[in-house]
Amino acid sequence: MLKIFRWIDKIVMKLEEFILSFSIILISIMIVGNVIAREVFQSGAFYFAYEVSKFAIVIATFMGIAYAARKGRHISMSAFYDFAPFKVRKIMMIFINFVTAIVMFAMAYFSYSYVMFEHSTGAITTSLELPRYLMAVFIPIGFVTAGIQFLRNTYVNFTAKAKDKVYLGIDAVDYNDKETKEVKLEDLSV
Repeated sequence: MLKIFRWIDKIVMKLEEFILSFSIILISIMIVGNVIAREVFQSGAFYFAYEVSKFAIVIATFMGIAYAARKGRHISMSAFYDFAPFKVRKIMMIFINFVTAIVMFAMAYFSYSYVMFEHSTGAITTSLELPRYLMAVFIPIGFVTAGIQFLRNTYVNFTAKAKDKVYLGIDAVDYNDKETKEVKLEDLSV
């Protein structure tokens, strides 16, 4: 059973990486292509570039939340955390991840309400004439997947293998723990 979950996790991670990469490449192509069309050919040949870029930015932003949580790459204010002893850092990381998961699930609920509102209006985009809710649908999906990742981060800090480490993400050991181990290795070699 655990093997199946690991396999699903790997597939989800690869899907997240593909979505993020594709979104960033699409944004670059749309913006650069539009500038070239405007400056070289003196026309706005890509009339839809703004909308496609906007879709890709929303997708990259909200689908990227979960990936950043998995890798422990979120921006954080860590002044107190960095100077705290190991046990305090461990407790803080568990608390921070758990509270963040709750916030992500709450945001998913509110953003789902927003998607349903957009759907009920029947509004479409200007250039591509696509339903506007299609762009917004990635917002609650991103929040739910981020909430799941933050719960996983909470869990990994409770497990037996994490007794001597603090995990920022399921794939990321706290940099304070890495520095401590490097100093110990240097002390042995001197």
